[in-house]
Amino acid sequence: MKVVAFVRTEQGSGASRRLRNAGMTPGIIYGGSEAPVAISLDHNALYHALKKETFHSSILDMEIDGKVQQVLLRDFQVHAYKQLVMHADFQRVSSSEKIHVKVPLHFINAETSPAVKLSAGIISHVLTELDVSCLPKDLPEFIEIDLGNMEVGASLHLSNVTLPAGVTAIVHGDDPTIATASIPAGKVEAAGEAAAGEGEEKK
Repeated sequence: MKVVAFVRTEQGSGASRRLRNAGMTPGIIYGGSEAPVAISLDHNALYHALKKETFHSSILDMEIDGKVQQVLLRDFQVHAYKQLVMHADFQRVSSSEKIHVKVPLHFINAETSPAVKLSAGIISHVLTELDVSCLPKDLPEFIEIDLGNMEVGASLHLSNVTLPAGVTAIVHGDDPTIATASIPAGKVEAAGEAAAGEGEEKK
């Protein structure tokens, strides 16, 4: 994705307020061998870009004064109650250095899994994104999680997932759970009551 930014010469809260009043969002780009650069971006374009999942987990081509460099969105602040992006931080990336990024998980085939199709169960997504480390060229927009074999009572762990080539998960603690399959409490109770009713009838 391409992002157009402009060098910001004036700094401070007053200058930032004037920028926002003019429909721009202040930001900064940092990292690499170059010094940090204060920038401004078109607010409406940034606001709509932030709604796209790929904007948060993809290498972005940022154009500043005709020069394009690759960056990652690292942070952004929004107003407490207005639809207003207050500030955005971007980090330069190098093609030869690994990056640490949160990548969204996309779940597929839940509806055809034994848990859902045969047992009317539900599959809960314990994780919705995964911390990974990789070179920029290997960064996936998302990681696909196949739930097609999930059965009631089963859990899917990170160790059960095949990551894309060149991508390593950054794990904090033991093998994390990604998804679980279970029968809703209401259905379990209903099944128990039905079984109890049948037992009474047999007596």
